[in-house]
Amino acid sequence: MDLIRTDIYGRELGYVMNTNIDFEVGEENDSINDFEVEYKRFDWTGEVQIGCRMFSPNTEYGGIVRHIATDTKANTVKAKGYTWRGMMTKKVIEPPSGAAYATDNGELNSIIKKRVESAFPGLFYGTEKSTGVTVDFQYDRYCTLHEGLVEMLKSAGYRLDIRYMQGATNEIGWVQVQAVPIVDFSEEYEFSEDNNMHFTMDDNKGGVNHLICLGKGELQNRLVIHLYTDSSGKIGTKQYYKGVDEISEVYDSSGSERDDLLANGKKKLEEEKSKTEYNMTMEKIDGNIDIGDIVGGRDYLMGVSVKKPIDRKIWTISYGEEKIEYKLKGEN
Repeated sequence: MDLIRTDIYGRELGYVMNTNIDFEVGEENDSINDFEVEYKRFDWTGEVQIGCRMFSPNTEYGGIVRHIATDTKANTVKAKGYTWRGMMTKKVIEPPSGAAYATDNGELNSIIKKRVESAFPGLFYGTEKSTGVTVDFQYDRYCTLHEGLVEMLKSAGYRLDIRYMQGATNEIGWVQVQAVPIVDFSEEYEFSEDNNMHFTMDDNKGGVNHLICLGKGELQNRLVIHLYTDSSGKIGTKQYYKGVDEISEVYDSSGSERDDLLANGKKKLEEEKSKTEYNMTMEKIDGNIDIGDIVGGRDYLMGVSVKKPIDRKIWTISYGEEKIEYKLKGEN
C-alpha cells in the first residue's frame, strides 16, 4: 500500500517515502487508533505540517497530523495524529437538553450521515445508499461518536466501513463512512501456520477473580462491595473461586457512592480478570476482511481453534518491510 501526504488544505503533495509507518485502527475502547510516521532527519523536508493529512487511498489508514516531534539523538522526526476512526472517538454524543438519552430512529446510513457530517463538516461524509435496515436505538449516556455508531450497527448485524476517498484531479479528498454487513469469513479464512499466517493464543488464568471495592466512609463504616468472576468470566456478587484459586485485589475509590462504586468496580474487574487473548499476523491477505468481520484461527500443536470478530488492524512499514497484523477480540 502507498501513503500519500497533503498540505493543510487537503491538497495532495505526493507519496510518503523512506519512512517507518505505524497505523493502528480498532473497534474496542482500548484500541489506540492513532498513527506515527517516522522520518530520518536527513529526509525531512518540512512539507509535513500540523494539519496535514496522511492517507492510504480507499482504506481506513489515514488521519490528520496533530503532533510533530524531533529527536537529534535518534536522528528522527515523527509526525503523529489520530486516525479517522480515532477522531470519531474524540466526539461525544450528548443527550438533547431535557432528555436522559440520545436516540436515533431510521435507516442505518441516514443515521451515520447525519452524525458524521455534523461532527466533521467538509471532511467526513455519509452515503445516500440505503441498507434497507432501520433501527430505533438508544445510545449510552455521553458515549463517543465511534462507540455509539459501532453499537448501533452491531444491534443490526452491521459494522462501520471507513475509508479515505481521493478526489478527482485538483479536488480535495474526503472520509467516507457507511454501514456494511458483518461477514463471517471463518470457513474461508482459517489462519494457521499452513498458509503462512501466524496465530497466537495467550491463555491467562492468573487474573483477579475477587475485587474488594471500597467507597465512601471510614473504617467499619466504609462502603464495601465484593465483586467476583465465575469460570465464564461473568462478573457478579456470588463467589465462585475459593482457596488456592482465589485471587483478590482491592479497588479503592474513596468518596464513591454505591452506584458509582459498583459501575467502576465492574469496569476495573473487567480489566484485571483472567482472559484468553488471540492474535493473528500475516503479511498480506486477499479479500475485503475488515474490523468487525468474523474469521477463524487454529493452532494445531495446542489443538485450539477459534472463531472471533476482528478487533483491530495494525499496518506497519519498518525499514522497508510491510506487515498487517489482525487482532481478534479476546475471550474471557
